Amino acid sequence: QVQLVESGGGLVQAGNSLRLSCAASGRTFSSYAFSSYAMGWFRQAPGKEREFVAAINYSGGSTNYADSVKGRFTISRDNAKNTVYLQMNSLKPEDTAVYYCAADRGLRVVRNQREYDYWGQGTQVTVSS
Repeated sequence: QVQLVESGGGLVQAGNSLRLSCAASGRTFSSYAFSSYAMGWFRQAPGKEREFVAAINYSGGSTNYADSVKGRFTISRDNAKNTVYLQMNSLKPEDTAVYYCAADRGLRVVRNQREYDYWGQGTQVTVSS
């Protein structure tokens, strides 16, 4: 069984920070296997389509960000803990959305959500003005 479980969402005021975590478990994500997956964060606001936020390659050596979050969000991973993180600083009301993590069996950074193989259930982030 494959599981990606997001945590760390919540309600914050604009300008504050949150750190999201996504823990991978299951036989597919053994300690060795997780380090072979590229990981990504996506978000979906009410009434909008799901959009790319950030992605990281298998080793953590390469990252990519949506223009809307560049300079404010940082994606990172700890392969020893089978976990990927999204540090979100200087949050804005327009960052309000359900945030999803996803895993891609390729090694490269991937922005296209159609290329991802596994998805978490999402965690709500609400930023008040």
